[in-house]
Order: sequence, then C-alpha cells, then structure tokens
Amino acid sequence: MVETVIQGLLLGGLYCIFALGLSLMFGVMRLTNIALGDQIVISAFIAIGIFSVTQLNFLFIIVLIVPIAFGCGYLFQKLVLNQTISKDPLPSLVVTFGLSIIIQNLLQEIFSANPRSLDSMGLNTMSFPISESLTIGVLPLIIFISAIACTVGLQTLFARSSLGRAFRSVSDDREIAELMGMNAKHVFAMATGIAFCLIALAGVFQAMRTTVAPTDGPSHLLFAFEAVIIGGMGSFWGTLVGAVILGIAQQVGFAFDPGWGIWFGHLVFIIILFVKPNGLFPKTKG
Repeated sequence: MVETVIQGLLLGGLYCIFALGLSLMFGVMRLTNIALGDQIVISAFIAIGIFSVTQLNFLFIIVLIVPIAFGCGYLFQKLVLNQTISKDPLPSLVVTFGLSIIIQNLLQEIFSANPRSLDSMGLNTMSFPISESLTIGVLPLIIFISAIACTVGLQTLFARSSLGRAFRSVSDDREIAELMGMNAKHVFAMATGIAFCLIALAGVFQAMRTTVAPTDGPSHLLFAFEAVIIGGMGSFWGTLVGAVILGIAQQVGFAFDPGWGIWFGHLVFIIILFVKPNGLFPKTKG
C-alpha cells in the first residue's frame, strides 16, 4: 500500500502539470480550454519530431519548445480567444472544441494513429531504492519535482509580481482595470502564453513517460479537469492537491484490479463534487 500511495503521488505530479494551464486560464479569464488535452498531445508530437531530426537531449527540447509554446499561446489568445471572451462561455467553448477536432485529425493525417514516445535517455527505466522492497523511478520523481516547482512559480508570480497583480485585477473586474489604463487583452494573452508553456512541458513529460497517440487528448483533458475541480477553481496549490488525490485514487484502483484504476479516480472526483461542489480550496467562485 505504501508503494501504491507513492506511485499515486508521483502520478499526481504529471496530472498537476496537465491541470495548471487549465487552472491559470480559468482563474484569469473564466475560460475553459477544451483543446488542452490535444494541445498536450501535439506538444508531445512536436517534441518527438524535433528529437527525430536533431537527436537533442530532452532538456534542450524543453528549452526550445517552451518559448515557441509561449508565442503560440500569446498569438492564439490575442487573435482568436480575445474575440470570444464575454459573460457567455459558449463562444470560447465552441472555438476550443473546434481546435481540438482540428488537432486530432491533423495529427492522424501526419503521424497516423500509431502511438509514439520520446527517447528519455534511459530515465524511464532508472530508479533508486528507498528500502529493500521499495524503489522510486527517476523520471516520475523529476516530473513530481517539476510540478511542485511550477506550482510555486505560478503562486509566486500571482502574489509578488506586477504581472500577477495585473492577472488578479482583470480577473476581479476587467472594466475597472481597463479604466485604470490596463490593457486587458494583452494581460489575457500573457496568461495564455504561460499556460501554453505548461502545456508544452506536460506534453514532453507525457511522451517521455509513456506512449502518446493522436486521440489521447480527451482523456488528458478529463484528468486535468478533475484535478482542477477537486482542488478548487483558481487555486494552484489546490490543483496540486487535487492532482495528487486523483493520482492516488487511480493507483489504489489499479492495485485492486487493472481495470479499476481510472474508474476509482472518477469515483473520488464525484464524491468530492457532492461533498464540496466548489472543490477543496476554491479561490474563484464563477
């Protein structure tokens, strides 16, 4: 059981990176990015494509792909999503849903439906012993540490930087922020750019940890959504806790039966939703 909990904790780190971008975009803009899972997948395939051409170490791939992701996110928000933001959430949902379909079909057209993975330089098979009967994988531990670092980074950005104050201002009251001279559309684009950086990182880690296929996006979106809802909308620490709870629940389910893991995660999500509809640590009410 100790091993199951530890494995669930480490799996939660990956789900946390999945979910942080979703939490950021909703917290700042009240926008739910339906295409997030497919953006994770296309990031993974881009990383695989870069490696196949350059044979670069995954660290260099991350350094290369994250700035590109920021630029894509900034432009996507500025040119497309900013036109859909209003009190009605339907336009942004329709746009991101359409993008999800486009990404899935584009990836299947280019890469076929076959699953692929990114060479982790042996990290996915490396481990170190904690006790005589317990070992921890090096790659899952790296992912978990990265999840904590991203959570701390986002929380610090929001609490102690001028950009974070701008995020909070436009989130609380966009009209007053604009009357004070703030460019809300630029702030929104910055938030989406940062969210896309997290999405790109999640894609690289997912491709290193296991295989990815063009149709995997909806399941990644579901795990991210459950982690955010469990933790509470707008709370980055809540997102980390929610992701860990989801990861542990799935691993406990897998320990009982290989077919029960995902179902256990959904069950815990539903129970928490009934008990605390706003999540465990909500910061955003609507």
